[in-house]
Amino acid sequence: MKVYGITNCNTVKKALDWLKENKIDYNFQDFKKLGVSAEKLQEWDSKAGYEKFLNKQGLTWKQLDAQVKESVKTNTDALALLQQKTSMIKRPVIEDGDFLFFGFDEKVYESHFLNR
Repeated sequence: MKVYGITNCNTVKKALDWLKENKIDYNFQDFKKLGVSAEKLQEWDSKAGYEKFLNKQGLTWKQLDAQVKESVKTNTDALALLQQKTSMIKRPVIEDGDFLFFGFDEKVYESHFLNR
């Protein structure tokens, strides 16, 4: 299983703590240090749609120029922006086989990880 995120993000910390408490092994990739490939973003887009993981509630999106925000009209536009500004990706991203989830929701985690 792979977890993507930013180490100083509170939501990522909650998710990683939950995984540790429940003795679930994972590999972690820090967006700030390692980035995320265009291919990985395209994969997530094809599985979930970029709207699921483009975080428009966060500070990075809110601080963008209105012109930049308005320029995001297609998935190609969104994915290019997300690759440049990885802090706009909803975190954490959990990949576990066919399971792909953005964010932390204890009920979803329990349902997926504790019932397998």
